[in-house]
Amino acid sequence: MDKKGMLDAMVTHYTSGNKAKFAQLLGVSAQTISAWGARNTFDSELIYTKCIGLSPDWLLTGEGSMLRVDDVTTPESIPCINQEYKGAPYYNVDFIGGFEFVSNDQTQLPDYYINYPPYNKPGVMWCNLTGHSMEPEISNGDVIALKEVKSPIEYLPAGEIYGIITDDYRTVKRIRPGEQKGFVRLIPANKSPEFCEQEIPVEMIRRVFAVLGSIRKFF
Repeated sequence: MDKKGMLDAMVTHYTSGNKAKFAQLLGVSAQTISAWGARNTFDSELIYTKCIGLSPDWLLTGEGSMLRVDDVTTPESIPCINQEYKGAPYYNVDFIGGFEFVSNDQTQLPDYYINYPPYNKPGVMWCNLTGHSMEPEISNGDVIALKEVKSPIEYLPAGEIYGIITDDYRTVKRIRPGEQKGFVRLIPANKSPEFCEQEIPVEMIRRVFAVLGSIRKFF
């Protein structure tokens, strides 16, 4: 199957053939979807991060089943909200804004629980993320799964996405060691000139959260 056929199959499966809704799911314009079809191409990395249950082998080769075998008949793999303590808590706050208050206040009750098996783990919580610096990996308005990490940031896996809190701001970026000793480099995914890499001293960072994944807000 060529990529145009694969794209049509994904649009049919994920948004019942509606290209505009599929574009919304990916966080791109409808024109982008049309251009992909015309050029017989698409952004595999972006699609894989946004389309739950998609087989990576099929995405690379166009052969076999479009969906992972263990996801074809497993409704539990689709995220859903509840107020029955199933899954990880979701707080309707933005990481850039009020998240620190929530994460420090043990009496704060979550708005919902999101039951999504890959992230139903102790210590995981969900919140909102606004901003465009991590697009297309994480889109403005996505819901992100976070877990606080206690290891010094210098010893965490480099190149992963983290939420960091300093005394002055909060941000979500991909992090690598800085060129200067005692610094880390904050790397946005968005390649637009308005978003640039930045190095900050490790001593500025007060808390670190691993960003385990993200989903489009569906509720």
